[in-house]
Amino acid sequence: MRSTCTENNKQVVFIGAGNVATQLSLAMQEAGFSVVQIFNRSIHNVQLLAEELKCNYTNDLKEITTDADLYIFAVKDDALHDIAATMPANKGLWIHTSGSLPMDLFNGYAVAYGALYPLQTISKQHKTDLSKVFFFVEGNTKHTETAICNIAFKISKQVRVMSSERRKYLHLAAVFACNFSNHLYTIAAQILEKQGVEWNVLQPLIDETAKKLYFMNPKEAQTGPAVRNDLSIMELHKSLLEDEQTRQLYTMISESIQSQYINNEQL
Repeated sequence: MRSTCTENNKQVVFIGAGNVATQLSLAMQEAGFSVVQIFNRSIHNVQLLAEELKCNYTNDLKEITTDADLYIFAVKDDALHDIAATMPANKGLWIHTSGSLPMDLFNGYAVAYGALYPLQTISKQHKTDLSKVFFFVEGNTKHTETAICNIAFKISKQVRVMSSERRKYLHLAAVFACNFSNHLYTIAAQILEKQGVEWNVLQPLIDETAKKLYFMNPKEAQTGPAVRNDLSIMELHKSLLEDEQTRQLYTMISESIQSQYINNEQL
């Protein structure tokens, strides 16, 4: 039986059981929210999360409870429109966690709605300390925006209001800073593995690169053959790369680095 809703114990339904839904639902439960139901099309994934949260679950949108206070949509961006359009009608506050999609995609489906975007790389397998994560909030009214801010502040002290238009640029920047850099780590690991070298020898280098950014601008922290315009080393590196796509990637990134410094007369 679900607990009675109080001011400090909002009843929450999560739409999705992936990386963000997993970590955010656990954090909200720890913060005092009552997660009453999880929906996910994959019954296996939703069962695992529901067992951890000790709540109800379903893989059928028609079975979603309609009397919760909050509905948190943490699904793939491509699926969000269709799910919103087929959700059972309810009077709850609808919130999505997308970095790129506007909050107004809920217009016509919910009276109160908005966005709650955590700026962090999140995985199911690794517990994320969301108390240190920046949350970017938007609401369709001032009252709704305040309500979403209050929700976010129960999880993190780093809460900021940001429009849909600015948030999509924030997400773009995050893709470069996180997703693309991690892909480059993958390529680096593959290069080492072919030579029988463990990839974790790069970890101190990766850690130091990140640490420098706490007291230096990324542009000031740039090192390497491209910023030195060391053409012979760059040609050597390209000759070592067997894969043409990876070789092109090396060339494009090197040229992008050079353009930053050539344009500012730093070469």
